[in-house]
Amino acid sequence: MLALKNWDINLRSSEKKTLWSFLGLYAFLTLLILAFVAFLYYGFERDLMLQNQKESLSNLTNEQIARLKSLHVNFEKEQTYPRDERFNSAIYDSSLREIFSTLHAKKVNLYEDIYLKEGFIYFIKELESYYLGARYIALEVPEPKGWNHKLYRKLLLYGLLLFAILSVIGYFLLHLLLRPMRETIGLLDRFIKDTTHELNTPINAILSNIEMIELETLDSALSKKIKRMSIAAKTISNLYDDLTYLVLSHHLLSHDEPVELKSLIEERLEYFSLLFESKKITLSTTLQEGIFLSIDRKKMAKLLDNILSNAIKYNLPKGTIHISLSEEGIGVSDSGRGIEEGKLTQVFERYSRFDKSVGGFGIGLNIVASIAKEYALHVKIESKPNEGTKVSISW
Repeated sequence: MLALKNWDINLRSSEKKTLWSFLGLYAFLTLLILAFVAFLYYGFERDLMLQNQKESLSNLTNEQIARLKSLHVNFEKEQTYPRDERFNSAIYDSSLREIFSTLHAKKVNLYEDIYLKEGFIYFIKELESYYLGARYIALEVPEPKGWNHKLYRKLLLYGLLLFAILSVIGYFLLHLLLRPMRETIGLLDRFIKDTTHELNTPINAILSNIEMIELETLDSALSKKIKRMSIAAKTISNLYDDLTYLVLSHHLLSHDEPVELKSLIEERLEYFSLLFESKKITLSTTLQEGIFLSIDRKKMAKLLDNILSNAIKYNLPKGTIHISLSEEGIGVSDSGRGIEEGKLTQVFERYSRFDKSVGGFGIGLNIVASIAKEYALHVKIESKPNEGTKVSISW
């Protein structure tokens, strides 16, 4: 059970859905099998009990038939139907119509020789001679006391035993089901870790050299080329930061401090300024001053970077982005492609991508959700296809 809990923590929601679907189906089939076995076992025990009662009921029936014969012979002298404290009885003619009855049941199945119904055992016998016009006789006696209670205890005991055995089998089946899933994710995580390790040095070298170039001294054509290189380098750097956070997030210590959000947002907008310019995106802001949040500055920057990166990446050329900051939270609205309503619940899943024409690993919003969860921030996404997306962060 502990292993399953640990798996559940690390699984994506789609994987959890698969896991719980399997568990639900397995539990249903297990209970169905146990119910079927219990039904068969109950029927076997009931038939065994009835067979044990059959001989004594046959003897009682013969005694009652003898009384009916006596009454038939002496009907002119005695017209009282014979009764017995040990049982109730009834007689029926050849058309199955009731002649006389002391039974509790109003209807009796005369096609069965012995059966159990509503706490009584009914024994049916066909008469060789038509005494008093009767063709069939039925006896009714209470079922043996406590026989079903013993049976229910057996069924409960055996049911729990079988359920335990099937649960062990299910545990190993879950191992088999989860193994390829976990191996695939493990391979992907190792690939990301190795990739980030190899990217570190060249990214820092590219960015350092680009920052040392004085664009004012270059002609416009070369300046544009350097700007494109800078955009590409920052895109790779941002991706590198995402991958690093993804791999090391569980090992990074937070250094919480009061962060002035307006200055942080402006800093991140300056970082993405060339990307805004390259797509000719019109940027507008409504930023309130003096709003502080106790949070790790790097993590808050990472959260903003991923939201801004998506707003730029999935926006249209010459589109718009509006950023607002108030005491209630941060809002980032864009005029981009939007997301279908049915897919909004999956946007925070790791490796989820809804537009294959745009690059990326599908980890940005997963990181946003991770940071938001750590600091009890609420992230809400509203989106409509071809109209745009709004991401709201509140606290």
